[in-house]
Amino acid sequence: MKEEKRYALLLAANDSDYVKEMYGGYFNVFVAAFGEEGERWDLFRVVEGEFPDMNDLENYDGFVISGSPFDAYGYDYWILKLCFLLQTLDTMQKRVLGICFGHQVLCRALGGKVGKAYTGWDIGLRKVRIVKDFSPCGFLDGLDEIPPALSIIECHQDEVWEVPMGAEVIAISDKTGVEMFTIGDHILGIQGHPEYTKDILNNLIDRLLNNDSIEKGFAEETKSRLQIAEPDRKCWEKICRSFLKGR
Repeated sequence: MKEEKRYALLLAANDSDYVKEMYGGYFNVFVAAFGEEGERWDLFRVVEGEFPDMNDLENYDGFVISGSPFDAYGYDYWILKLCFLLQTLDTMQKRVLGICFGHQVLCRALGGKVGKAYTGWDIGLRKVRIVKDFSPCGFLDGLDEIPPALSIIECHQDEVWEVPMGAEVIAISDKTGVEMFTIGDHILGIQGHPEYTKDILNNLIDRLLNNDSIEKGFAEETKSRLQIAEPDRKCWEKICRSFLKGR
């Protein structure tokens, strides 16, 4: 009998009312994007101080760190505890996928530098280019059909300034110098949101506008551009699943 694969979502944000109503929470959004039949997925709300038992880490095949409204370079206790957990997982060679804040905090935990983006907010669709001259990553070897440039949903005002020692930048954009990085075949950071749908982003734009994080003209222009283009969600899901499953 095939052994059940087990994954953990380290949720670094509280569920928005919209995502709870439409999807039942971010956990369901991530499992729909990255999960497969016959797997077990566990939820740990690290933003609320919920962490996996250190003695249970060995039983997981992979971990995913979500986005967050918090700064990855902050000193909140849960962020520091998350950094320690990520260092432990790296030592154990466990597969870890970081998304947006997760990408940044993974970088920080392993010795890189993160901070405010020099060019300000990046919200909407962004074309990301896969770097041609990086060492082959095992999980990308079998993805020949993945095009050299992919559109992804972005929503961030922080970025990776410097990747950890031993890391390789495998994707860039005209806005952000580190869109993706890897360490070996067990660490993958993605600045964008492969799990997001356009309606989730539209609702997030409304919330950012309502709390004066962005200006009305910027919000309206971003929403307008979203109507005429689509993210390459299937390709991103394939990349993330291939990484997490080790194939």
